[in-house]
Amino acid sequence: METNSTPSIQKLILEAGARPLAPDVPVDELSARLSAIRTEMEVDQLDAIVLTDLKNIRYLTDFHSFSSYFNSRPFFALVTAADLLLFGAAYEQAYVDAKPRSFSALYYDGYLEQGAGLVADTIRSTFKGKTPRIGIDYGEEMNGRGSMLLVDALRELSTGGELKSASPTVWRVRHIKTPFEAELKRTAFAICNEAFDQAIAQAHIGITEYELWRIMQAQTFLNGADSGDPFPVIFSKGDFMYGRPPSNRRLEPGHYVWSDFRATYGGYPADRNRIARAGEPSAWELETYTAVRELTLELCHSIRPGMTCSEFYEATMRKWAPFLVGNKFALHTPGSKSARFGHGGGLDVVETPSLGAFDNTVIRPGMILHVEPKLERDGAVFQFEEVIYLREDGIEFVTPLCPEIMPVIR
Repeated sequence: METNSTPSIQKLILEAGARPLAPDVPVDELSARLSAIRTEMEVDQLDAIVLTDLKNIRYLTDFHSFSSYFNSRPFFALVTAADLLLFGAAYEQAYVDAKPRSFSALYYDGYLEQGAGLVADTIRSTFKGKTPRIGIDYGEEMNGRGSMLLVDALRELSTGGELKSASPTVWRVRHIKTPFEAELKRTAFAICNEAFDQAIAQAHIGITEYELWRIMQAQTFLNGADSGDPFPVIFSKGDFMYGRPPSNRRLEPGHYVWSDFRATYGGYPADRNRIARAGEPSAWELETYTAVRELTLELCHSIRPGMTCSEFYEATMRKWAPFLVGNKFALHTPGSKSARFGHGGGLDVVETPSLGAFDNTVIRPGMILHVEPKLERDGAVFQFEEVIYLREDGIEFVTPLCPEIMPVIR
């Protein structure tokens, strides 16, 4: 039931953690990433890649600035066989020069038009009248800075007037996570997992979604998060709308609490779903909780390097079929283009590949994969998002496993 009453906050108790600031990416790791990108550029016959997605820029440079939150003066980067260049507004020079960097930088005085122009002029002078094959990071699961000024300029410079998507090139490198990246992810998951448990310990019948969300959001920062996009925390008895922002809905007996975190550590987000129930669950709910949890772990252990994502999906559908009876969650409907049982994760909350029927990506050692079948039944939701790091000899969980016993709010 929706109400317009003001949430009570008198029971808000926050706990400050002691996690250190996330470390810089080691220089040798940045060098290896750049080398790998250049190798893939040769495979795709690209002479230059222009990066506009802030995650791609950070991946290769380890540079991040609060100025990136504004649209007026965007950052760009350029990768060639010889150079890695960052383009930024003139006032960023002092920050860039404040410590040694793994890249060179060029600066523009102005806004988007001047920044795009500087990128184009730099490519023109770099290739000295030649027509390079240029790619840009516009594509699947990449949120690059859109600019017709930049696109038109790059098309004019590129061989045959063709500007290619460099997203497949970049993803083949970003798919493979190093132990350093996996450790940052592991810490992000621990931060959010702790925040959920801390908030649920304070929750009570009658608390609002918004109040519980504020506790969880604040607690992630106190636990050591360096950023945190808004995330859903919803109460429901069957009317689940997973993208709905928290509201003044109050927690009632029989409600299920569903949350999906976004907080980051070192820029790496913890996409982690957690659930809890308000009031004592019935026997069938406890049995279903256990069954879905056990199947999720079984699916995690079934993933092996060399299999394709579509092969995993097909094998999983055979195991998931008994759960489809009565499941209201439509994304697992066989034949749906969007049907999948999970996805990749790294610097982005959701990354390729997709653990779905239409993705033939080969699973490789070094991938971080989220496995998250979801069951809706009789007003309840059962979902356990477990995250694994693929190794040559098996899997390694980078999340604390979801509890064996259903969390209950009384």
